[in-house]
Amino acid sequence: MISENASITTEQMAARLGITTRAVEKQLSNLKAKGLLCRKGPDKGGHWEVFEK
Repeated sequence: MISENASITTEQMAARLGITTRAVEKQLSNLKAKGLLCRKGPDKGGHWEVFEK
């Protein structure tokens, strides 16, 4: 989802996946800790960057 839309919000991801926003935040945190994902810019108007390993 993030690769398709770098501006997607956690709320939009949660709705598409059918899980809570907290569950999405937990998964995003895991990806950030592994160096696979980074958020650039402010909460409103920012975007995600996905790193391939």
